[in-house]
Amino acid sequence: MSELALAVDIGGTKTAVGLVDRSGRLIRRSQISTIADGVPQGGGDPAEALWARIGDLIRAVVAKVPSDADEIVVCGVGCGGPMSPGGDVVSPLNIPAWRSFPLRARIEELSGLRTFVENDAKALALGEGASGAARGVNHYLAMVVSTGIGGGIVLDGRLLEGRLGNAGHIGHVVVEPQGRRCACGGQGCLEAEASGTAIAEITGREAKLASPDVVARTGTLVGRAIGSVANLLDLHLAVIAGSVALGFGAPFFEAAQREIDQRCGLDFSRGTRVIAGGLGDEGPLIGAAQVAWSAQDRRADDDGDTLVLI
Repeated sequence: MSELALAVDIGGTKTAVGLVDRSGRLIRRSQISTIADGVPQGGGDPAEALWARIGDLIRAVVAKVPSDADEIVVCGVGCGGPMSPGGDVVSPLNIPAWRSFPLRARIEELSGLRTFVENDAKALALGEGASGAARGVNHYLAMVVSTGIGGGIVLDGRLLEGRLGNAGHIGHVVVEPQGRRCACGGQGCLEAEASGTAIAEITGREAKLASPDVVARTGTLVGRAIGSVANLLDLHLAVIAGSVALGFGAPFFEAAQREIDQRCGLDFSRGTRVIAGGLGDEGPLIGAAQVAWSAQDRRADDDGDTLVLI
């Protein structure tokens, strides 16, 4: 019998659900657009209306297990943050309808599966480390540059969790001290300056229509944030995925690398590289599944604050 993970990726633009096997192979996938403001037709509770749509998608995927020899044994979820430890409640900045939404319990109740919830960018970090561009690397940063900007950090082969499970929020590193007000309440955060949402607000055009100057500025700001993290944490690789970064392509990555080269002058951070994620648009679901597989195999250290990848 082949064991499968139910993988759920909830973002500000789209929500995807899939089935992933132990090797990281995505074997089924469906998605819907996420209504960021959650406003249902005809009124009602926006949070519940959004959940109803996601629940329908989960049911549809679960109903289509590939064969009688396959069994869904666990569920992994990647969702924007912040969130409480373990994703018991989530309050994604890019989904205003959900504030303190009990995501993990809702999915467990619906699916009947033991469910593990993680920040979507931290989930991506697990996926890229297991079968993507960071495979075999013990110290790296993984980022999602999309509707919002998130990150996950792996040091010594371990995903950093932090006091409340929110370590790695590189989207809220300040890159323009006198910059735009951020949804988090700060000013000049990377997310407020370089996310797809910010680009649309600044330029009046969707990020996919951005000019070369905007692409270069976005890459520069992302590189600035990466440089700060590399200098702080002694890591040497940044892996970036997400619709904005991957859509902008080579000019974005070249601008980011130039900025990193200027910012990383210490002996240990000089030579820090930025590369595209190796899992493409399957990365969020593969990462969500890896949250589940890793949790099943977890070995906690003495204080229980870290998750072992290898």
